Amino acid sequence: MKNFILLVLCLTVNYSSLAQSKIIYEEFASERLGESRKLKIQMPRNYDANEEKVYPIVIVLDGDYLFEPVAGNVDYYSYWEDMPESIVVGILQEDRYSDCNYGDGTFFPEEESAAFFEFIGLELIPYFDEKYRTAKFIIAVGHDFTANFINYYLFKDPPLFNGYINLSPDLAPLLDERLAERLPMIENPTFYYLATGTDDVKGLMDVAIDLDKRLAAIDSPNLTYYFDNFDGANHYSLVGRGIPSALEKIFQVYRPISKKEYKEVLLTLPGSPYNYLVEKYATIEDLFGLTNPIRIKDFIAVATAAEKTEKWEALGEIAKLAQSQYPDLVLGPYYLGRYYEEIGEPRKAMRTFQGGYNKEEVDFITVDLMLDRADKIKEDFGY
Repeated sequence: MKNFILLVLCLTVNYSSLAQSKIIYEEFASERLGESRKLKIQMPRNYDANEEKVYPIVIVLDGDYLFEPVAGNVDYYSYWEDMPESIVVGILQEDRYSDCNYGDGTFFPEEESAAFFEFIGLELIPYFDEKYRTAKFIIAVGHDFTANFINYYLFKDPPLFNGYINLSPDLAPLLDERLAERLPMIENPTFYYLATGTDDVKGLMDVAIDLDKRLAAIDSPNLTYYFDNFDGANHYSLVGRGIPSALEKIFQVYRPISKKEYKEVLLTLPGSPYNYLVEKYATIEDLFGLTNPIRIKDFIAVATAAEKTEKWEALGEIAKLAQSQYPDLVLGPYYLGRYYEEIGEPRKAMRTFQGGYNKEEVDFITVDLMLDRADKIKEDFGY
């Protein structure tokens, strides 16, 4: 009995370690700062088990209080595939004002803040790129004073970060004008999120609303801009609403095809559903540096749309792609059989359905369904 209980406990611990994200605490010795900095790091679930997978980085300033809400949302959204699994790095800041201050004349980082600026760009990011399997996509998150600070990286060429989550930024003088001038000049795809609340500190809310007017007017193919003014949110509660909103918006294209997307886009698509699927995943690779296999549910969504809209050539292409990516599943043979049925090749359809008898079933596509379709063709055509 004791051995049985011990076995159960061991299995429970092993399952828990696989199922949960892992928090690591590190001290990073910085030459630029001349001191060590404490870091909180959340590693993705099953990072150690996925040896070929790479992960975006989310850098969180004000890690003393901002790390947990960011890390929790990243873990939650990535669990449901609404964003990629990511490495979250919280930088603890005992003196955020020294770290993120700016010069009186330039309104850019100087002295201590310049050293902190270089610590992140020249030490911290290269350290994570070397130690972990990182994708070439980095998001920075900041709140009021630190939100202002992350904007300075936009003035590097190219900018250090790909995404900027600005939660009620306390902007330095002239930065609103400088951002409006700088953002249209950036040649790399950049995501910029800005949030305030109707009960935010009035001066900060006014700054955010004015900045929104400037940034919303920018016409640039490389800038994806989002703004939220949360009703009833104050300076602190807007953080809890802004983080999930920002992640949803930035990773919108990454999410699986939804019912809304299926009805409003795929069923009304003038072109090929196959091309839509391929372009969706090409965009994911281009933006986030991720070469993910196409989700099974996305294959089913575009194939169903091709059937509904009678785009049979697209269905054939979808089937062949599914067969190449998931050779052990019934997905490819089923839709290839449907393609042959609809283009008037019943014998090929029957053989294709029969050929899937030893494949693994997926969703509603069962082996029995495929054999039934094969038998029906055989009966109808007397084969």
